[in-house]
Amino acid sequence: MVGMPGSGKSTVGRQLARRLGARFIDTDAVIEERIGEPIRSFFDRHGEAAFRDIEAAVLDESSQMPGAVLSTGGGAVVREPNRRLLHERCTVVYLMSTPDELFRRLRHDTQRPLLQVANPLAKLQELYAARDPLYREAAHFTVETGRPSVATLVNMILMQLELAGVLHPDVVPSAVKPHDPR
Repeated sequence: MVGMPGSGKSTVGRQLARRLGARFIDTDAVIEERIGEPIRSFFDRHGEAAFRDIEAAVLDESSQMPGAVLSTGGGAVVREPNRRLLHERCTVVYLMSTPDELFRRLRHDTQRPLLQVANPLAKLQELYAARDPLYREAAHFTVETGRPSVATLVNMILMQLELAGVLHPDVVPSAVKPHDPR
């Protein structure tokens, strides 16, 4: 999963993993465990470049775990090697959300370092303009999040993966199978 902060990568990724009976890996959680502190405090003390170095190492390790559903941080795609690694090793789904939709979801969030600014909507618009092409470059599939429920988004992703031949219908344990009259 790639996408802007607040696009639902962790929430949707967790549910997708559950539906597939797969392991779920949230790279931000792995990073926080590794650095022993919240990303925001690390970011404030050491800067974005140091954070992105750790993020790149976690992406490299996590993308080598077969059968896992991986949720990346919103800025994981800013480095070209990360985009290439994700695109080559994973089946990447871009959860696309508009800046207005993201602002509605994140307007009270105090944990995302890049949004702790005077005008978070303007920052989201700026990030979206810069990152949307990068998400699209990394992604194999794009799903517009809009207002569907998490379950609907997971179903949309599963359908796209199945139609593309990435998933066989029998792999999805909760998929409804047609009744066999035999």
